[in-house]
Amino acid sequence: MNLADMLIHQARRRPDHPAIIEESRVITHGEFDPVVRRWAARLQALGAEPGDVIGIALKDRAEHLIAFYAVARMGGIILPVDWRWTAGEKQRITEFFGAERTLAEPGDEIPGAFTIDGAWHAALPAFDPEVSFPSDADAPVVLSLSSGTTGTPKGPVLSHRQFLSRWVTQFVTLTFSEHDRYLSATPLYFGGGRSFTMSALYAGSTVVMFPPPYEPAQLVAAAADYRATTTLLVPTMLRRLLEITVEGDEKLFAGLRLLLSTGAILHGDERSAVIDRLCAGFINYYGSTEGGGVSVLLPHHGEEKSASVGSTVFQTDVEIVGDDHTALTVGDIGRIRYRGPGVANGFFRDEVASAQSFHDGWFYPGDLGRLDDDGFLYLAGRADDLILRGGVNIYPAEIEQTLLTHDGVRDAVVLGWPSREMGEEIAAFVVCDAQVDRDALAEHCRETLASYKIPREIFVVDAFPRSALGKVAKGELKARLTPL
Repeated sequence: MNLADMLIHQARRRPDHPAIIEESRVITHGEFDPVVRRWAARLQALGAEPGDVIGIALKDRAEHLIAFYAVARMGGIILPVDWRWTAGEKQRITEFFGAERTLAEPGDEIPGAFTIDGAWHAALPAFDPEVSFPSDADAPVVLSLSSGTTGTPKGPVLSHRQFLSRWVTQFVTLTFSEHDRYLSATPLYFGGGRSFTMSALYAGSTVVMFPPPYEPAQLVAAAADYRATTTLLVPTMLRRLLEITVEGDEKLFAGLRLLLSTGAILHGDERSAVIDRLCAGFINYYGSTEGGGVSVLLPHHGEEKSASVGSTVFQTDVEIVGDDHTALTVGDIGRIRYRGPGVANGFFRDEVASAQSFHDGWFYPGDLGRLDDDGFLYLAGRADDLILRGGVNIYPAEIEQTLLTHDGVRDAVVLGWPSREMGEEIAAFVVCDAQVDRDALAEHCRETLASYKIPREIFVVDAFPRSALGKVAKGELKARLTPL
């Protein structure tokens, strides 16, 4: 089994159905499979062999999706490379993972790069799409980078079988189907953007290309114009969309049946606003590049569950354990671990990192959390975010949730503050909708938190630095704290 095998079936079954729509350009399923095969054949002719790591440093266009499947078709391993990186960053990543070949944009100076331009396309008809290609379900097919371009990169490696298992979860839990028109509005370099578009093509549905950057109003118009049914957006864009005024009770995305968000968790009031004003079918999706989807907070999950990241997805088991890997009692905070057929077995060529994160078939994402009696998962922060104040464990998420219950606080982040006396003190950063007195916020915390959990200082800021996925760049905030 090779993931690209299904393209043959879809080409026969739905030859005239659009596979990719890119403005006025349409590639049908009948056209998609042959072009993928010709790309794969050309890669073979250029010397690529099964098991080779091949970088993909293309912009968010149809060729990027063709490249994904072409590398899979010829038995290679996809190495995602963000085209926005500097030349030095691209070279470092491709060299680290041993990618001797990279599919790149014109003018991109990457060693061993093949330029995807007019000449590349003009040469394709000469290559036979019927040449023999490998089919090995357990062969590696993608490296899904779990860190950026700084520090030591980690690449969890997924086989064809494991990647397909993630798509089965998307079909069962997220209800993706062949009838969808998926609006691709997030970078294809990111895990969700890559996985959701590839699974849509596997299912025989349609991918509509609408890559960033764009303004919120343009996104709304595109969803309507292309009759999109599903899309994935980062929380940062959802917050910008909520600023758009809509008359009456009509949703901003009236035609969407499914709106997904991942990468960072929305607060309860934001989730309610998205469901009420943007799309009734809103799903908050918690997962990781190493393990895929873990849990979903669905529209029908009540307000009492809004502080959670939802219930476990199809095919995945979740446990909360102590440092000795023993399961804890329901309600206790500990290390989150999960397993399933879509979870990677380890990091590519990195036994040390693999031993730290994978144990007895379980993956440990580094998050702390708890389960309630109904099996809903609640995050308590990253394990490395745990604050140890005077020998007492303090979970930032608890303090953040308390601050967010104040009417004037829009967002909150709590960090450990290095202290000679206590080991760590507590620092809180908040974004407010109105002028809020910091002493009043501290008093608000005292109403529900023990005295040792009250922040040493509460810093009011205009906005939080964030990654492209909407995650708060906590390192930048922590850099502002001078050790006490």
